[in-house]
Amino acid sequence: MAKWNPNKKLLEATPNRQTYKLHDPQEPDLLRDIFPYTEVCRTPFDHVHVIPEPCDEMLITDTTFRDGQQARPPYSVQQISTIFDFLHRMSGPNGVIRQAEFFLYTQKDKEAVWVCREKGYKFPEITGWIRANKADLQLVKEMGLKETGILTSISDYHIFLKLKKTRAKALEDYLSIVKACLEEGITPRCHFEDITRADIHGFCVPFAIELMKLREESGIDIKIRLCDTLGYGVPYPGSALPRSVGRIVHAMIQDAGVPGYLLEWHGHNDFHKALINASTAWLYGCGAVNGTILGFGERTGNTPIEALLIERISLRGSQDGIDTRAITEMAEYFEKELHVHIPRNYPIVGADSTATSAGIHVDGLLKNEEIYNIFDTARILGRPISVIVSDKSGTAGIAHWVNTKLKLKGERAIDKKHPGIVKIYKKVMQEYENNRITSMSDDEIELLARKYLPEFFPSGFARLEAKARELALHLAEELVEQPAIRSMEPTQIEPVLTKTLEENPFIQFLYVVNTEGKKITRNITHLKYKSQYATHLLDEDFSDRSWFIEPMQDGKSHVSPFYTSKITGALCITVSAPIRNETDEIIGIMGIDIKFEDLAKMEQEDPSAE
Repeated sequence: MAKWNPNKKLLEATPNRQTYKLHDPQEPDLLRDIFPYTEVCRTPFDHVHVIPEPCDEMLITDTTFRDGQQARPPYSVQQISTIFDFLHRMSGPNGVIRQAEFFLYTQKDKEAVWVCREKGYKFPEITGWIRANKADLQLVKEMGLKETGILTSISDYHIFLKLKKTRAKALEDYLSIVKACLEEGITPRCHFEDITRADIHGFCVPFAIELMKLREESGIDIKIRLCDTLGYGVPYPGSALPRSVGRIVHAMIQDAGVPGYLLEWHGHNDFHKALINASTAWLYGCGAVNGTILGFGERTGNTPIEALLIERISLRGSQDGIDTRAITEMAEYFEKELHVHIPRNYPIVGADSTATSAGIHVDGLLKNEEIYNIFDTARILGRPISVIVSDKSGTAGIAHWVNTKLKLKGERAIDKKHPGIVKIYKKVMQEYENNRITSMSDDEIELLARKYLPEFFPSGFARLEAKARELALHLAEELVEQPAIRSMEPTQIEPVLTKTLEENPFIQFLYVVNTEGKKITRNITHLKYKSQYATHLLDEDFSDRSWFIEPMQDGKSHVSPFYTSKITGALCITVSAPIRNETDEIIGIMGIDIKFEDLAKMEQEDPSAE
């Protein structure tokens, strides 16, 4: 990385700055007239209007792997890798999603960075996030990142009540870590945490002015992320600081002299304003807005990336290479692979987001979908319009529902005269003859479709089988990524297998074999089976078993057909996955025997699995 060169000057000079000096009170100013705490916060107006000056590119930055992971179970390295692929696809070749931010603290965090960096994508660029101390900066240096976010909280709530500092001391400490970044040639991105409760001209602008001085001296750009930590920002013209989004951006550009392309807006959705505040930031000159996939973030979440992409297309009138169909595929991955429940009426990606339930609307859709569809959702999102059935739907509407639900097209599509469709129609009409006035829900129509069109739906057992296989594969693939398993040292492997067994009671037993098919571990099993498994096939050659041969041949994980265990008599499946070294050579196979009934039962009882 290029180090700080005092003789290097930026080609673009920083705009003229007004003189704003640090206001350093002895006591915190908690702005009680705006934030009374015991009442709903106030929205002040001073009727000062600033002119919107939209930024040039309207970029997006992502914090799914940092802020987004603080609101859900942590992603595995493989999941992060897949989500990063979706971000790359959605971003398009022009890098609309310009950067993605990563934690750097754990070994898993570092592995995720390595895996994503090895993909060689130009966009999103990988950046880090650290606290404002030099020990954390060392992590950025070790990972070879060119840019990192730095937590630089700026409201008196944080400075006085959390950090127990004065404004002057906080400013001194923040500038110290920024200088340390510059000395290493690393671009600092200062996160102005809690800016919508901060003293804009008494602390934020003076801090930003000092950062711009360092930028000029070092020749290295310094970015500022404007963090609306509690979602207090408002988009209203004439609203006052510190809550006015437009006024905050204007103050940074005009009063502190920060070029708009070095600003980012980071908002939370506590008051349902995350998206409109982000759009407002763009329109007042903020170069980028920050968000997360599906809006995952602390409390009410962040600005959803998928909404920002659609909003950007709308504001600019151009798609700029954004892969909008990847939005739908991303949502399907989160639902099917990560078991994330997306509300059916969630905009853009919810199952009913392109459906209508009003009878008169259904009638219009069947005549011409453009009457009630927001745009060509099939072409743009890969999400065809659907109907929610009512007494106005007719057999054509019901056939449309079934064909959309089952993705049946062309010759495979079910005709409206199909006997099953006619029976469903009769059942629907009986509901309305009994004075029903609401539309039929998807769940109700699906039950009827399963009853009268059973050949088009998998059985309950088949669904459980598919879920069991999916869970088994996910478990095995996560395990073989662990360094202890990859060591191929029994003393390191067996504790991990034992812990996995304790956490997953549906496992019957686990084992690892080398590339010759010889077991290198003991049989890891439950206490009640230990005597039966003590010496079971320990010296056996497994090189002729399909669960060994298949992963060795194609390098993929495999799940066996059902079989009855000779030891327990339980209906089981075996999942096997290849273990690889640092150069991706297969060095062993891990096997897990799973009791299907226990796994299926757990799935049925777990609400999150729905």
